[in-house]
Amino acid sequence: MIRASRSGDGSGPSMLDPRVMDPDQEIVQRAGLDDRELDEVVRVLEGLHRWRETERRMSEASSRYMKLGETDMRALRFVIATQNHGLIATPGAVAAHLGISSASTTKMLDRLAAGGHIRRLAHPTDRRSLAIEVTEETRRTARESVGKAHARRFDVVARLSSRERVLVARFLEDLSDTELAGVGLSEAGPDGAGPLPAP
Repeated sequence: MIRASRSGDGSGPSMLDPRVMDPDQEIVQRAGLDDRELDEVVRVLEGLHRWRETERRMSEASSRYMKLGETDMRALRFVIATQNHGLIATPGAVAAHLGISSASTTKMLDRLAAGGHIRRLAHPTDRRSLAIEVTEETRRTARESVGKAHARRFDVVARLSSRERVLVARFLEDLSDTELAGVGLSEAGPDGAGPLPAP
């Protein structure tokens, strides 16, 4: 019997509940778990799903606020972090961090420079390279959007006890280890949140 597990908007049974999506246990084995324990498991899965949606919305909001794409934002965060440690960000280091080609990096840096987000300066020790710096205005804007959002997330984790942080970290690490190479939509579901109903 399906108990209190509900979808995120409270409109019906949770689509992450194996009792709903896999009643015959063809994919998810749940022997030894009673309904209360299953409700707890589904609550965790629903919490993760809501967090993914929240993170997506926050990322999109930050990108809109700064009028930049996700790769551009990642590049700026990297350059800011590099500057914070008194190091020099180079186009090669940016490309390596993002995992993109030199040509794509050049185009991106051209775009960021044209938008007033970065400056390209002569490298102080390497004539073959350039030094990339984030402008003060962009640094300030990033601090007001991405920086404050991260601070709120940090505060949530900081409120946990040491034991709770260890448990959560281990849980998330174990969850990350469930990734399987080559898993497609037919196995992971359309949103990656759970299995599709058995045919």
